[in-house]
Amino acid sequence: MKKVLVVDDSAFMRKLISDFLTASGELEVIGIARNGEDAITKIKKFHPDVVTLDVEMPKMNGIEALKRIMEECPVPVVMLSSTTKEGTEETVKAMELGAVDFIAKPSGTISLDLHKIQEELVEKVVSASKVNVTKIRDVYQKKSTCAPLSTVSEETAPLSIDRPMGFNTPKLIVIGTSTGGPRALQNVLTALPHQLKAPIVVVQHMPPGFTKSLADRLDGQSAIRVKEAEDGEVLQNGTAYIAPGGFHTRIMENGKTLSIQLSKDEAPRNGHRPSVDILFESASLIQNYSKISVIMTGMGSDGSEGLIKLKERGNVRAIAESKETCIVFGMPKSAIATKLVDRVEHIGNIPRSIMTYMD
Repeated sequence: MKKVLVVDDSAFMRKLISDFLTASGELEVIGIARNGEDAITKIKKFHPDVVTLDVEMPKMNGIEALKRIMEECPVPVVMLSSTTKEGTEETVKAMELGAVDFIAKPSGTISLDLHKIQEELVEKVVSASKVNVTKIRDVYQKKSTCAPLSTVSEETAPLSIDRPMGFNTPKLIVIGTSTGGPRALQNVLTALPHQLKAPIVVVQHMPPGFTKSLADRLDGQSAIRVKEAEDGEVLQNGTAYIAPGGFHTRIMENGKTLSIQLSKDEAPRNGHRPSVDILFESASLIQNYSKISVIMTGMGSDGSEGLIKLKERGNVRAIAESKETCIVFGMPKSAIATKLVDRVEHIGNIPRSIMTYMD
């Protein structure tokens, strides 16, 4: 049984969250805290395996508490957030500061209908409890960008040959990520040059509202432009488009230009909408472009089927994030298992690998 500390300023929410987690049979709530200061004291006292932390609290809010937790007593943290503009912005900030994952409360700070996300809450808390906390704290250090290019172990050695791509063909970059993805994207997108001669389309598994805050925050930190993708817009070099939560996102070829197509009519794929597989499959149909695909940290296997389609239909180089730096190694592991990945890289080396294929 994994031990959980539940932190929320509402006694009602603390009770509801605790009941849901306990009912799972996999988690034991060993304590509750009503604010950030109380949380830090109880973490040091009880040594939980994972903490659920409300973003909006008096005295010391979730963001301030998270900073202190990561500095003084690191532990995997799952944030609980409202979907207000302020709530989504604070949640994205929390992901950068080291929170493993987050849950969007269905109807604000006091959500009487919290049962709607009971299954998701349990799944994310159980998953977070298994994360190695030293990874959360240390793995995204900027110094890793100076590390030598990682090698692929024989066990997962790809079948494809790592060779330069066509000099004269235009390039397209597609990226898929999930749990731990906001920090991974921050590491990659902020390291790419302003004059990048390719558009980037990203699927990051997130609910509606949060992808806009993520795009805005990354845009302020990056030399390239980062924005939430809009239906019908034409892709521009040097711009990263983040698929909006709740919409499957495809890349369509219109003459000599590429554009975004959004759809919410189709069911989720692999439990997700947007789905990495759907993005990659759409990219596989585009002619006269060389493609660079990147699969980073995340649960599950989304992206692997799409990678197979990409490799079947065109000139593609595939990069997967290494186990050493992934918060959750599910998606990259599944991609590597296809034997179609060209490079397995620590997160700090992925921007350099992308640029190697741009030459």
